[in-house]
Amino acid sequence: MHLLNLGILAHVDAGKTSLTERLLHTAGVTDELGRVDDGNTRTDTLALERRRGITIKSAVVSFPLDGVTVNLIDTPGHPDFIAEVERVLGILDGAVLVVSAVEGVQAQTRVLMRTLRRLGIPTLVFVNKIDRRGANGSAVLDQLTRRLAVPLVPMGRAAALGTRAARFVPGLGPAAQEALADHDDDLLAAYLDGRVEKGRLHTVLAAQTRGSLVHPVYFGSAMTGAGVPELITGIEHLLPTAAGDPAAPLSATVFKVERGSAGEKIAYARIFSGTLRVRDRIPFGDGRATGVPVGARGRRGAGEGTGACEEAGVRQEAGVREEGGVREEVGACGEAGVREGTGAREDIDAREEVGAREEAGACETGGARDESGADRGADDGAVDRRADGRAVSSRAAGSRATGRAVGSRAAGTLAAGRELGARPTGRVTALSVFDGAVDTRWDSAGAGRIVKVWGLGGIRIGDALGVPGRAYEHHFAPPTLETVVVPGPGADRRSLHLALTQLAEQDPLIGVRHDELRGETSVSLYGEVQKEVVQATLAEEYGLDVTFRETTTLCIERPAGTGHAVEFNKKDPNPFLATVGLRVEPAPPGAGVAFRLEVELGSMPYAFFKAVEDTVRETLGQGLRGWQVPDCAVTMTHSGYSPRQSHAHQGFDKSMSSTGYDFRGLTPLVLTEALRRAGTVVHEPMHRFRLEVPADTLGALLPVLARLGAVPETTGALGTAAVLEGTVPAARVHELEHRLPGLTRGEGELETAFDHYAPVTRGTVPERPRTDHNPLNRKEYLLKVMRRTGDGAAGAD
Repeated sequence: MHLLNLGILAHVDAGKTSLTERLLHTAGVTDELGRVDDGNTRTDTLALERRRGITIKSAVVSFPLDGVTVNLIDTPGHPDFIAEVERVLGILDGAVLVVSAVEGVQAQTRVLMRTLRRLGIPTLVFVNKIDRRGANGSAVLDQLTRRLAVPLVPMGRAAALGTRAARFVPGLGPAAQEALADHDDDLLAAYLDGRVEKGRLHTVLAAQTRGSLVHPVYFGSAMTGAGVPELITGIEHLLPTAAGDPAAPLSATVFKVERGSAGEKIAYARIFSGTLRVRDRIPFGDGRATGVPVGARGRRGAGEGTGACEEAGVRQEAGVREEGGVREEVGACGEAGVREGTGAREDIDAREEVGAREEAGACETGGARDESGADRGADDGAVDRRADGRAVSSRAAGSRATGRAVGSRAAGTLAAGRELGARPTGRVTALSVFDGAVDTRWDSAGAGRIVKVWGLGGIRIGDALGVPGRAYEHHFAPPTLETVVVPGPGADRRSLHLALTQLAEQDPLIGVRHDELRGETSVSLYGEVQKEVVQATLAEEYGLDVTFRETTTLCIERPAGTGHAVEFNKKDPNPFLATVGLRVEPAPPGAGVAFRLEVELGSMPYAFFKAVEDTVRETLGQGLRGWQVPDCAVTMTHSGYSPRQSHAHQGFDKSMSSTGYDFRGLTPLVLTEALRRAGTVVHEPMHRFRLEVPADTLGALLPVLARLGAVPETTGALGTAAVLEGTVPAARVHELEHRLPGLTRGEGELETAFDHYAPVTRGTVPERPRTDHNPLNRKEYLLKVMRRTGDGAAGAD
């Protein structure tokens, strides 16, 4: 039996969940048709979804057809929950885009279609609600052609529109043949000669639909069932089925995480290749290549990835370490500990004890100095003296003088040893696949399946199971709003933080941000409806009564130029036993943060490079004005550390030897100084708007748009209406929505969607309160860091 993973997407209230119910009913999976108004649909399982009548979380159901089993994923339609849609897109074989025959093409419809086209996902279009008063099939088809600007193939026409007798009349007309001929020269010649055979037309239609060249359009009604059998035929015969070899190595992607009744994590994953079995121990994690070219990220707790530690020659004594009031349980081999504070496990690099003893007191690369505390033998290699008096080792990577304490291993050995070991592993304790409107426990599932997986405690959305395959990507705009969560009477702040952390597991983009100084917790949002849902969820599922402060706009910072900074080990004013040099450069929008090396990989243990990279990414969460710096390239230009030292006949002394703490403490100071020298520019989110208003109201509307910072870019006419398109600051969209009815006699229609970030040019440049130790103020930063780490850190000076 072939498999097809099908997404149902639409603007809110287009009837997507009703169509899901109708498909299940028509396929014989359900005996009774569920209704959104009655709160008894199979995919809206949350009490909040049934009460509000909207889909909030994506849900999976399954139904069989003659030649294929369809896993159908119902997704939210409201723009505030676009992140749920984003996570589903990467696991689809095909999609159905639902459009209302009454409301027509909406802003979300265009955003979804653009994304489906960009990702090459084969898509059918279903024009729903043809039985509703005001339905207009030809007008909607014209609107689809004009506003979506994609090749459409009408699969028939709608008859008796606006009545309970509305029906779909199938048949490929001239418009369908013309659309197909545009992509097939042979078909075009046959069409011009008037000799197109019906069988050939359907063959070409299937091929072009699977290649995302054209999009078949059906008309119907989810409520009456009109047009649904024809849509099912299209799903079965026009969309591609899932590929993948069940005998190949396992590769799957997690697109949803939820908590079970006992608080356990349950992961939803699409298997792209291989077979997943109960009791299998599998590696998981994001699977991305780290900027340090020695493996992947992902260690999340003590005892995970220990094989990599042993191969790297990095050893750690088991026990418990307490530093600065933070208690860490340290495994026998690992750079990660477990810190219990909020109830969630956190990654903590423990101190690194190097596996081979070194005589040298300090080792540096990248133009740094080498202050050796002992005489070196002839085998230590030549040392070149630079004009500034710093010594640069000329030895090859992997030699003892570089300070890389891995015995006699070469650099390539370390890289190979960590490639897979850096990812955590977990044992699958239970597995279920979707069968109709429920899920059923299975012992194994193969390529093409969507499964629910138990047993992977550290799993996150976007993680790869087994061999990393396609990377999790962001297809839509990030949240552009932020608000502070205010606990109500009797609400415990610790419980609130834990609850928000668990909500962030299910939706990472809410971006929980805790300000210890002010005792505040903030979340990122797409809109006000999402805020109401978060509030209701905290009340109903966690018993926490909360309110929110006024929503503010989330800006970002981008480097204005290039900046470089470096601090050297054992050289004032650096109190840390580490050398770190960083160069910050601008990167194109959407490029993300790239971390690179200009120093030899063998210059110090991998754990120190990892500590620098992780701290770089964390520090870039707050730029010079407190906003995130999402796009830049950071290059490590200098590195150095003090190898393991001890007093005679005594154990390891971290006051004389570099630890991960030194690199985590120094990196924010160096990076912030590099950012200061580069300079940053604050950018605000901009929305693209489309206004359709009576032409005689433009005189009153245009001055208001100018005062709001909106820039009309194109104008046109549509009958007696004027159509304006342009950009407006996201912070002013709500005010524009509020003022539009009064300016246009209630006849104006506004569509907005995030478009890009632009430099703030009007008014005061916004700033965001910092929640870190503020490396912009060196004295304040060092006081806070030293206070948290006690005398041990002070001894590193």
